[in-house]
Amino acid sequence: VLVVADAVKPTSAEAVRRLRALGLRPMLLTGDNAAVAAAVAAEVGIDAADVFADVLPEDKVAVVRRLQAEGRSVAMVGDGVNDAAALAQADLGLAMGTGTDAAIEAGDLTLVRGDLRVAADAIRLARRTLGTIKSNLFWAFGYNVAALPLAAAGLLNPMIAGAAMAFSSVFVVANSLRLRGFRPLSR
Repeated sequence: VLVVADAVKPTSAEAVRRLRALGLRPMLLTGDNAAVAAAVAAEVGIDAADVFADVLPEDKVAVVRRLQAEGRSVAMVGDGVNDAAALAQADLGLAMGTGTDAAIEAGDLTLVRGDLRVAADAIRLARRTLGTIKSNLFWAFGYNVAALPLAAAGLLNPMIAGAAMAFSSVFVVANSLRLRGFRPLSR
């Protein structure tokens, strides 16, 4: 008897744990048979109810659409031609850089390394970036909305209003530069 199977990468279980720690619900969509899919899911820590085996590319798209219809935001990680349509359908398509050109073209973001842990790092960085953008908008509008009407009404020296405007720009740049300190957990 000769058995051939893809080996699960040693970092995959840790990647699933990191995704769960981010409040995400990892699922497995695979063209492999149910027994192989169940074994892989058990090894990496994915619940049996979140395993979809024997799925064709159009079935992967259908699962993504069903989750989206339930009001969920869906991130799909894939590396093969059979994942390309689902990567394109997902709200966020993360293509593994070690995968096929079709998957890379269909994804929104290409993860350069073939390590699933970088998907969690990418999501952490995206969340931090979004938080920075929201913070920048709040402070920039806060400075300008408060200072400019007061200066127009003659209640604030226009030089002070101008300085507040300049400070808001400096604050936005300085706040954004903090993103340079982001360190991925996977190296």
